[in-house]
Amino acid sequence: MTSERAARGSLLHLDASAAAADVSVSRGLTALFAAGWRERHPDAHYRYRDLAADPVPHLTAAYARLGYRAERGGTVPVERVASLARDADEQAEWRLTLPLLREVLAADTLLLGVPMYNLTAPATLKAWIDRVNFPGAFTDPRTGGSALRHTRVVLVTAHGGGYGPGAPKEGLDFLTPYLRGYFTDRGVAAEHLHVVTAEMTRAWDIPGLAPLRPAAAESMAAARAAVTALVNLLDADAADAADGAGASHGAGGRSAPYPA
Repeated sequence: MTSERAARGSLLHLDASAAAADVSVSRGLTALFAAGWRERHPDAHYRYRDLAADPVPHLTAAYARLGYRAERGGTVPVERVASLARDADEQAEWRLTLPLLREVLAADTLLLGVPMYNLTAPATLKAWIDRVNFPGAFTDPRTGGSALRHTRVVLVTAHGGGYGPGAPKEGLDFLTPYLRGYFTDRGVAAEHLHVVTAEMTRAWDIPGLAPLRPAAAESMAAARAAVTALVNLLDADAADAADGAGASHGAGGRSAPYPA
């Protein structure tokens, strides 16, 4: 599922912002990446999911029961989970979950647009993470390793204020460490995890942040340049995977540069 999948290419694009596309920075940046990717891969599979417009339901007791039962059985392949459901509620939970899992497992690249809400991730994204994180779902039954070890993840985050080194709110960005930790823990390789951040995005509409507009403009320009560069970088990675080279390009997992 590695080099063959990389060769044909597939992109799962998720947006979590509650804001409309014409004002959302994270949506604008993921759209830029998706447009470049689709231009390079016109025949490849592209799936878009708007987590704000079409939210994933939060977990229920039935989901928890089914998950606990699957864990007690060891690593249960996704195709066998339905047979573990004991009532209509558990069956309904799995019908909601399985299509989302299949989208992730089929994707060569995951693209997530995530604004910072109250120092961390929007509830819409957390609901998606909670549901796709079904026990054993990302374990490769053939090897026991992670089914996401070759998946490329592009995290595009937007911060209304400044959280970088020297900023008054330095250290209060709990969004980026959480997402890094989640995908790393799921088995995504460090060289396949890329973070692009735009900061001080509210400088143009909050009067108190007006002095930060030059730095905000610089941050946005750097984010747009990083997104565009990532399209080229991941294309080169995919070509190497298809050739069996397995080479690593650049410094994956590092945030795009932005001013403090």
